[in-house]
Amino acid sequence: MAFCINCGSELPSDSKFCGHCGAAAGSGAASSYAPLRAPEPLEYKIQGGNLQVARVRLRAGQEVYAEAGRMVYKTANVFWETRMSGETLGAKLWGAVKRKLMGESLFMTYFRASGDGEVGFAGSYPGCIQVFDLAAGQSMLVQRDGFLFAQPTVQMNIALVKKLGAGFLGGEGFILERFTGPGKLFIHAGGDLVEFSLASGESLHVDTGCIVAFDDSVQYDIQLAGGIKTAIFGGEGLFLATLTGPGKVIIQSMTLEKLRRELSPARGGGDERSPLESITGLLSSDD
Repeated sequence: MAFCINCGSELPSDSKFCGHCGAAAGSGAASSYAPLRAPEPLEYKIQGGNLQVARVRLRAGQEVYAEAGRMVYKTANVFWETRMSGETLGAKLWGAVKRKLMGESLFMTYFRASGDGEVGFAGSYPGCIQVFDLAAGQSMLVQRDGFLFAQPTVQMNIALVKKLGAGFLGGEGFILERFTGPGKLFIHAGGDLVEFSLASGESLHVDTGCIVAFDDSVQYDIQLAGGIKTAIFGGEGLFLATLTGPGKVIIQSMTLEKLRRELSPARGGGDERSPLESITGLLSSDD
């Protein structure tokens, strides 16, 4: 039985590419070995209301990695260092290129305990934390501001939006982050989280900036928000994201764009977007 050495997914015997990460199955990209080692049990507690902190208890030698700037505190026996992902120099450089494409820093921060210790993580704006226990080969796509931290057995990669229209107009850009198990993945969302489990062929229409994460099996596209008059004057922007099952979808109740509008000194009141904002938001939105 063959497995992808990039993400650990099982490969069909006649497959030329991995269906999860896209790595070539030839030239040593696939090998007959078991997927990545099983992750160690991770002790954690999520504390707070909508300004949550993930408190992680690390045993001696245990490690997690996080996005830069997500740590809130750590005990003295937890040591941290920045690293490029990958085992070889080529893998490290390619990992740096991929992170640059995702709009993130070139390095990840790793936290390792020399004895029993604790480290806390939180998002950069008000919101809550969701934990996913990914099985071996299971992948989840996450918007680039949503990743908080993960166990080292969880592999991070880039995922290009397959449809050109969804990439230009979907509010998430062409590139999302793909996380592949096994291991625990922690994500942060603005405001509160709403979770949907879509059946095969079932669709959900979502404000483009409100998508946080979804299973790799979910199809992602965009569509015009009703007629032209509704799209321009309806206050929700010109386009909605369409997510089609099967799979899990996580959305957030608050986006950075909405938070900026609420805190803007020039704000005139109400929550709807003006016709001009609906059009210019297509070019300026980073959420």
